[in-house]
Order: sequence, then structure tokens, then C-alpha cells
Amino acid sequence: MYKISTVENMRKSDAWTIANKVPSKELMWRAGTGVYNSLKEWEDPVAIVCGCGNNAGDGYVIALKLQENNIPCDIILLKEKFSDDGKYYFDQCVEKKIPVICNPDYNKYKTLVDCMLGTGFKGDVRGDIADAIKAINKAHAYVVSVDINSGLNGDTGESSLCVKSDLTVSIGGFKPGHFLGIADSVIKEKLNIDIGIEPLDKPFLLVSDEEYKHLSKEDFDNNIIIKDVNEIKYAITQA
Repeated sequence: MYKISTVENMRKSDAWTIANKVPSKELMWRAGTGVYNSLKEWEDPVAIVCGCGNNAGDGYVIALKLQENNIPCDIILLKEKFSDDGKYYFDQCVEKKIPVICNPDYNKYKTLVDCMLGTGFKGDVRGDIADAIKAINKAHAYVVSVDINSGLNGDTGESSLCVKSDLTVSIGGFKPGHFLGIADSVIKEKLNIDIGIEPLDKPFLLVSDEEYKHLSKEDFDNNIIIKDVNEIKYAITQA
């Protein structure tokens, strides 16, 4: 059983949660902590590969959690550009002397964490991020993508170039792109962590035939029940 929300639904739900319930820095801390806790064991050395948005901010929180637990970690900084919340946690990483690397050897790491592009990315990846994606895909490391694989479209699962992950940890709720397009070929395992964002619009609840038999009235009231992920693709097309 999977609960799935479109990128737009998650975007506005996130904004509403920040405005009315949970400060944005707290949500970022929950996201990074949730990803850290998703792995029972971190094989070091670890590198967090960061872009310039809130996805990178989640990565800085992960770096802080790794250091807190004495796990060697570097931050690979692709651009010296930050979201406001991301800069808040990056500065903490610098204060705690977590190494920041600009010209990395990706092959030296046992675990690589992809925190470059979030679910709102569309189009083709270029420049430094494209180079980083190619390097990550060539490295012999365990790869964790945060929220979605960088370069993968959050609604369609399409991409001309994206990170291939061993584990993708979705934040707040799965997106259609975790299931559609090429997702199955670039995501070996996926899980979602709840950080306290309730979808404003009804999410899709993807269920098997057996699970369908055991759904409650509340499930039907609060979700759009589907048995085939392609129903989401059709709904997005019609929106």
C-alpha cells in the first residue's frame, strides 16, 4: 500500500504546514533525521552530494547526524548557493568542522547521498550536476537519494540522465515519479518517511487486490483509491 501525492500537492501542502503548523527549519531537521534513521548501518566514509536548494539542506542535517554518531562524512558542495534553511544547517556543519569538498574523488566513498535536485525539477540536467550524476553512477558505492533521484521528474518518472539509487527515501509522501516512467530501473528500493505534512488535496492510495478488501470507510473518504499506478498518470494528464 502506497500513499502518493503529486508534486504540486506536496508543494502547497508543505507551504501550508510551514505557515500554520511546523517551522521550515524543523521540517528540514525532521527530513534529514528521518533519512539518517532509514539506514540501520552507514558504511563509511560517507559523502553528501549537495546542490543549492532545500534538498541540499536535508543533506546538511544528515551530515550533522552522521558526525553526531561518529561516522566519517564529507560534504561535496557543487555550488556555493543555499536556501535560507539550507544555509542555517550548512553553517552548523562548518562550525562543527565537517569537511567541505569541491573537487571530490567519488570512488573513495562507500556511501554516497544524493541531495542535488528535488521533486520539482523538470527538464534535462546540465553542467556540474550532470557531471556529478555520471560520477555517482560510475562509483562503486551504496547510493541513497533523498526525496527523489536527482534528474528524475517527480510527476512522470522520466529522465534523460538521473542518479541510480540503491535506496530512495521519499520525504512526506511518495510522488508519481517514484513509480512511473523509468523509476523501476533506477530505484532498487524505496521508502517514505512521515515528517508531519498532511496533503491538502486527497492523495492516491495505491493498493493490491487483497489490500482493497480490507480498506476502511476512512480510507475511502480520505484518499483516491487506485489499483494501478497508471491511473495517476491519467489523472495528472487530465488535470
